Amino acid sequence: MNILSLCEKPAKLVVGLMSGTSADGIDAALVKIRDCGTETRLELLAFNCFPYTPQQKEMILKFAVADMVSLDEFARFNVFLGHLFADAALMLIRKSGFQLSEIDLIGSHGQTIRHLPKPEHFLDCLVSATLQIGEPAVIAQRTGVITVADFRPADIAAGGEGAPLVPLFDYLLFHSENSNRVLLNIGGIANVTILPKNCTPEQVIAFDSGPGNMIVDNLCKTFFARDYDQHGDLAASGKVNYTLVNQLLQDEYLLSPPPKSTGRERYGIAYFQKIIELARVDNLSPLDLLATMTFFTVKTISTALQTFYPQPVDEIIVSGGGVNNFMILRHLQDLLPATRLSTSDQHGVPADAKEAVCFAVLANETIHQRPGNMPSATGATRPVVLGKVCLP
Repeated sequence: MNILSLCEKPAKLVVGLMSGTSADGIDAALVKIRDCGTETRLELLAFNCFPYTPQQKEMILKFAVADMVSLDEFARFNVFLGHLFADAALMLIRKSGFQLSEIDLIGSHGQTIRHLPKPEHFLDCLVSATLQIGEPAVIAQRTGVITVADFRPADIAAGGEGAPLVPLFDYLLFHSENSNRVLLNIGGIANVTILPKNCTPEQVIAFDSGPGNMIVDNLCKTFFARDYDQHGDLAASGKVNYTLVNQLLQDEYLLSPPPKSTGRERYGIAYFQKIIELARVDNLSPLDLLATMTFFTVKTISTALQTFYPQPVDEIIVSGGGVNNFMILRHLQDLLPATRLSTSDQHGVPADAKEAVCFAVLANETIHQRPGNMPSATGATRPVVLGKVCLP
């Protein structure tokens, strides 16, 4: 099928693929999408997460934090990840009961390896940059399906930060005429989309609020031999050190106004080691440190909302892995007592699937030659069509 005839279809079957900062695995969603833009209507048909092996995750994190890498190894790993993303799409389609020939489109975010949104002098030019890998040409060839990927660079080229890209999806699916809504995703990094009631796209505010599960997960691996704090049980056993929380809240990124985006470059291993050192100075036990950083994660979110959107928030709709941590949700309700909490599941989009669904929707917007960024969120000079299209 060519792109013109694809655009003419009233409904499409689209696979969305996403791998986040935590690098736990590839999320794959099969979505039926009708129309585009504000007329978009969707139905989630299937979802699955395909975990990385320990060796694969170790390789992703190696490239994400290393200052020097083997270019041969990196080039091969980009293609290897493309095969993993293709495998995820193919397995999801097979498990869903659909035929590969029925799939119209694939949208793949890929795996972020570097995100450098702030311009810096490079040779004789001011340059921002972002890099996502998982070669989309491999996905298109393996599946025989038109594949849209590498969404962030077009926004960077238009003067934006390349992120966040979820706000358009949030606006299309969740804006309300009656409520001031916040869409909160807590993955490795936490991000918010603020949708004032009856807002236009130009009035949407969105940004990364700071670390999400990243620090908490690292503490669990370091001290408790667990990948994460299931349900928040460990954090519930510790005591929050509010002095350390207040100290960490003075972080330059947290105090900076949006538009802004961040990632492992700022809140990765160096930041984690700093926290460990501060905990030693205060003689914090591992449980108390975990409780403290769980609270800190939520405090960065509530503080950001109160600072950068000093209006009443009627409802927060939560998605991402943080939904499963009851201590995170409890802290959020305690810090924002007048706000209703719900999960995206209650609005028809499973919390774990939301970002994969988002990139299915963004791929559909690209095929229709519609902008996928929101300049109010990314800082771009104008709306632009996102992504690169790979034909099978």
